[in-house]
Amino acid sequence: MKISIDRRDATEANVDVSVSGLPERAEKEEGLPRTLAREEAVTAGLVGIAWKNREIRGRRKEVTVFHRPDGKGRVGLVGLGPRDSVDVESIRRAAAEAVRALRGHSVQSIGLRLASFAIGSVAPEDAAAALAEGAVLGGYEFTRYRAPRDAPIEEATVFLGSEHGRLESAIRKAVERTRSVAEVVLWTRDLSNLPADTATPERLAEEARALGKEFDLKVTVFNEAKLAEMHCGGLLAVGGGSSHPPRLIVLEYAGGNRSGKTVAVVGKGITFDSGGISIKPALHMADMKFDKSGAVAVLGILRAAATLKLPPKVIGVLACAENLPGGGAYRPGDVVTTYNGKTIEILNTDAEGRVVLSDALAFAVDRYHPDVVIDLATLTGACVTALGDDTAGLISTNDALALALLDASARTGEPIWRLPLTDVHRELVKSEVADVRNSTEIPPAGALTAAAFLETFVGTTTAWAHLDIAGPAWTNSSTRKYQPAYLPVGATAFGVRLVTRYLEDGAR
Repeated sequence: MKISIDRRDATEANVDVSVSGLPERAEKEEGLPRTLAREEAVTAGLVGIAWKNREIRGRRKEVTVFHRPDGKGRVGLVGLGPRDSVDVESIRRAAAEAVRALRGHSVQSIGLRLASFAIGSVAPEDAAAALAEGAVLGGYEFTRYRAPRDAPIEEATVFLGSEHGRLESAIRKAVERTRSVAEVVLWTRDLSNLPADTATPERLAEEARALGKEFDLKVTVFNEAKLAEMHCGGLLAVGGGSSHPPRLIVLEYAGGNRSGKTVAVVGKGITFDSGGISIKPALHMADMKFDKSGAVAVLGILRAAATLKLPPKVIGVLACAENLPGGGAYRPGDVVTTYNGKTIEILNTDAEGRVVLSDALAFAVDRYHPDVVIDLATLTGACVTALGDDTAGLISTNDALALALLDASARTGEPIWRLPLTDVHRELVKSEVADVRNSTEIPPAGALTAAAFLETFVGTTTAWAHLDIAGPAWTNSSTRKYQPAYLPVGATAFGVRLVTRYLEDGAR
């Protein structure tokens, strides 16, 4: 979707639908809000009649369209919810609601009237950026394997009007930054949505090489022979049952500030997770093509960092394997030796994500000595049980890092919640026959014991944060009903906007 900026008012422009934001009316509010004066005028009083009859209320997800009597397109009103609660996230959601509601209704272009959205404490440039982001993300549809069901909206224009024309430079800068990241999110979603027969570990390596060539990133791919030399027993064990061998993929972005921090971003890339010998139930197993979401998000984060020329040096590490039963598959009871020499007792082959991450985390810390390590992984169903489908779990050994990520979460609308990590959890992952075990006999706190396992391979001297994105990494037709309109059915690319914002602000 093309995003444009225009100094005119949306109601004066030649667009198919001019869209305005409408805060929810108070219970005793009678008179038409002054913010709707232009809409009232161009609809020859239709907006006023609908307001008087309480046919429009400004509630969230409410989209109402009026035809202009002069034949110059249509006017759309999208609900923002209670006026005192309007923020960047509600504006982002409203833009996506409008795009989704208008799609398939002979609409190719929409105008977003900034003055009607930039209300309360929301700065005009932040409102404009949220409008652009919501429109781009809300217009996404994965159509690689089928024709589009409706014609897409091709262009969205943010109209500044007389109220905000003086801020054009700042608004253009904010919108361009947001549009760039949103387009990276769409690219990431496309890759995450690919099925396992296409998105093999080697295919992800090819995508990394292409990304490196496009943005002049150094890319190194370690195949199974090299992994054996490096003693990456975790990756080799998990990928041993598949005809598609594992890969450790490393991308290096030099950073815009040569003396700045080095941040390693590590992703779980299980291209399909059957559970291995500890096989999963058939129900919903098809969703396990999304078990690569953490690694694909890392590709998106590197792409965003290079696009925006962000200050810190960023190392992306993808631990990629396909977890299948087979003659070479690892077994419960096996003991695996990892990159840093620590050993893992395998008690459940469906707890494979932490096993591949053991090699990737240890490699990142040993090879690059980063100031910060952040891993993203669709790691545990326990985290989904604890936090639901919309919120990722944050576990960190560093308060400053955790607070910076929470701030980035608030700014991007990608929700995370910090969970504790204690010596109780560390004790639970100790093994009688190896350094650690990949599963425990105590089911509760599964997300926390998984994090305690990962900490073993990072160490205590490096600032580290673990993001368990098992809940928000994808949606289905059921969970989609209560998610923001800018999240589609399928891959969401959760973490790309969040970590990019952290790299831009928190990692300076």
